[in-house]
Amino acid sequence: MRAVAEVIERLAAECGSTAMVVLMHYAATAVIEAHGPRDVRTAIATGDHLTTLAFSEYGSRSHFWSPTGTATVADDDTVRLDARKSWVTSAGEANSYVWSSLPLTRGAGPMTLWLVPSDSAGLIVTGDFDGLGLRGNGSRPMTADGLRVPSTARMAADGAGLDTALGAVLPWFLVLNAAFCLGLADSAVAEAGRHLTRTTLTHTGAALRDAPVTRRDLARLMIRTDALRAFLGDTLTALETGRDDAMLRVLQVKALAGETVADVTDDAMQLCGGSAFRKELGLERRFRDARAARVMAPTTDALHDFVGRLATGLPLLDEANR
Repeated sequence: MRAVAEVIERLAAECGSTAMVVLMHYAATAVIEAHGPRDVRTAIATGDHLTTLAFSEYGSRSHFWSPTGTATVADDDTVRLDARKSWVTSAGEANSYVWSSLPLTRGAGPMTLWLVPSDSAGLIVTGDFDGLGLRGNGSRPMTADGLRVPSTARMAADGAGLDTALGAVLPWFLVLNAAFCLGLADSAVAEAGRHLTRTTLTHTGAALRDAPVTRRDLARLMIRTDALRAFLGDTLTALETGRDDAMLRVLQVKALAGETVADVTDDAMQLCGGSAFRKELGLERRFRDARAARVMAPTTDALHDFVGRLATGLPLLDEANR
């Protein structure tokens, strides 16, 4: 995970959309590696297969743990899936989708996961994406209308999808999301530093960096970004060593990262003035891309609640949500 986090951080420094496509690929791969077929795992390992998550739905919004799409037995060998997915990164571009649904058997659990090939009949991309940021990640709605998959497409037991999502997907998704935020923040700070160094005032001959207040503000951005880097590093260490607080760190790191990158890119825009609003610096793109972390499920508000639950001895989710 540490190596993958470095990949996502580096990609995000250049292009947030590309980083998000790869991030979702890694998160979905965690499920496929644990429960998917060997031929798909081999194709992923050789770089011939792009996968992604298809969790968020119109009916449950950011509550990914409460799918509303259904799975029903079509015949002895196939299952019918019906759903309206609201956001699917790489929609129409991925080779497969790790797809969530209600379980086949009522009462079996809150969620079942399926591996849905992209060429499945009844799988449709139902809209375009023109959002505030991440405009190149192909995050579009998808519909399954009578989509049929073989019963062997189920990953893990019927109803066990939430346990798989929390145990296999969530750590990868949250940690890599933090790395995504770190890459955006670090590159924004670096670009701001370059702008302040090379820009001079003709009437005084002084560079923008020559003002103590400007240097102070840049230092604050650097310190906040480096603090996020340290926290992410500690989270990875906690996971690698099996520390008791590993899950707490995983939940905290995306919440911290989402707020940090939003604040850092906002302040970098202000620090660089009118130049930041033009596309040349790339700050306005990073500013827009940074807003995604707050609203990607689990949202910052949901993560704060999860952290508070763990801190006070409550389960992560109420029994009704499980």
